[in-house]
Amino acid sequence: MQAMLAARDLACRRGERLLFRGLSLSLSPGEACHLAGPNGIGKTSLIRILAGLLRPFHGSVECRASIALLDERHALDPQVPLECALAFWSELDGSGTSLMDAHRERLGLVALADVPVRYLSTGQRKRAALARLLGQRAPVWLLDEPLNGLDTAGTELVETLIAEHRAAGGTCVVASHQPIRLAEAMRLEIADFAA
Repeated sequence: MQAMLAARDLACRRGERLLFRGLSLSLSPGEACHLAGPNGIGKTSLIRILAGLLRPFHGSVECRASIALLDERHALDPQVPLECALAFWSELDGSGTSLMDAHRERLGLVALADVPVRYLSTGQRKRAALARLLGQRAPVWLLDEPLNGLDTAGTELVETLIAEHRAAGGTCVVASHQPIRLAEAMRLEIADFAA
């Protein structure tokens, strides 16, 4: 089976510091990778390299599908109600239906439609960002600390969404310093590639 996402011999340099080198991975449809390690080791930098937002110092990335990124930048207009913020992305992503309509019950967003984004809690914003992630319908998910700000029920929901995405043939890379349940996932300790 051909890899959906592959990285070869990656090195990442931030300023004068080389964070990691010699890092390679290859993921086929249905597979997942858990990027593990303490804060500051390069997990977010690797996610940004895989997303094409940061150039590697060395090596290459090849992706054969569209990518959806979930990180701390939720890209939700803080001045508008949540429903309007998500409607903007529904139209831009061409999902054909309101993200609020499609995912509001499952993600616990029903009572938040008229609430300006700036008043949402960290966990509520994360759930709204998950609605956008689902609306993009991208085969490759790059998730940077997806459990931050979520309670136990929110954590279980993220784990379930990832499992469903993989069962449908999607690929997922998860950077997390927190424990996360990812059945039969490859685990990549960034410290093993420290320069």
